[in-house]
Amino acid sequence: MRGPALSSLALRAAEEGGFQPPTISETHLPEIFPWMAEWGTGFGKNMLMALLAVLLIIALFSFAIRKQALVPSRTQWIAESGYAFVRNTLGRDILGEKHFRPWVPLLFTVFFFVLFNNIFGAIPFLQLPTFSHAGPAYAMAGMIWLTWVVLGFRMHGAKYLKLVTVPSGVPKYLLPLLVPLEFLSNFIIRPVTHSLRLMAVMLAGHIIVMLAGSAAEYLIVQQEGIANTGLGVLILLGSIPLYFLELVMMVLQAFVFALLTAIYIQGSIEAEAH
Repeated sequence: MRGPALSSLALRAAEEGGFQPPTISETHLPEIFPWMAEWGTGFGKNMLMALLAVLLIIALFSFAIRKQALVPSRTQWIAESGYAFVRNTLGRDILGEKHFRPWVPLLFTVFFFVLFNNIFGAIPFLQLPTFSHAGPAYAMAGMIWLTWVVLGFRMHGAKYLKLVTVPSGVPKYLLPLLVPLEFLSNFIIRPVTHSLRLMAVMLAGHIIVMLAGSAAEYLIVQQEGIANTGLGVLILLGSIPLYFLELVMMVLQAFVFALLTAIYIQGSIEAEAH
C-alpha cells in the first residue's frame, strides 16, 4: 500500500476517533523560557538536558576522584574504566602513540557528553535524547568539523586543501571530476553525515517508544474488550526488548560519534601520509 493511501487511512481513523499515531512534531516540546518567538527559539527541554548532562558528568567524575585509593571504590573503578576506554581505544589506537595525548580530553568530553544525552531518552520522566533533534547534532558535528579543519590548516598550511582534495596516484585527466567530489565528500558531506547518523538513530528510537506507548494506551484505556486489552499488554511487553535495544544503540552511537571524531582528527594530523 502506497504512502498517500496510508496517510488517508490514518487521517480517516483520527477523524472517526480511531488510533492516531504520534508524529515527529510531538517530539518538539514547548519552550520552557521562550524568547525571539518570531524565530521559534527559546530555552527548551533540549537545552536543559544538555546542561544537566554537563552537571552530571562533572558530579560523577568529581565524586569518583575525591578519595583516590590503590584499591578503587566502585565509583572510582567506573570512572577510571571510562577514562581508560577513551584514552586507549579512541585515543591511542586511532591517533597513535605519538599524537594521542593532547586529544584525550576532547575525545573524553565528546564521548561522555553524547552518551549522557543519549541515555536521557531511556530515563523515565526525562525521556528525551537530546540528539534526537537536528539542532544539537548539527552543533556538535559543526564544532568537531571546525576542530579538524583548523588543525589540518595549522599543521600543513594551505597545502592541506590539496592533500584532502587531490587523491595521490590518480591520472591528471580525472582530477577535474575527482577534486570537486573529494571537496564535497570531506568538507560538506562528512559533517552532515556525522550529525545525521546520530540524530536519525536517536529519533527513530524515540519515535518507536512513543508509538508503542500511545498504541498500548489506546488499546487498554480507550478500547473495550479483553482482546484489545490483551493486545495492548502484548505491545507493552514487546516494547521491553525494544527498550534495551535502544539502550544499546544509545551507547553505540556515542562510541561511533567519538570514534569518527578521532578518525577525522587523525586524518588531519597525518594528511600528508594519505
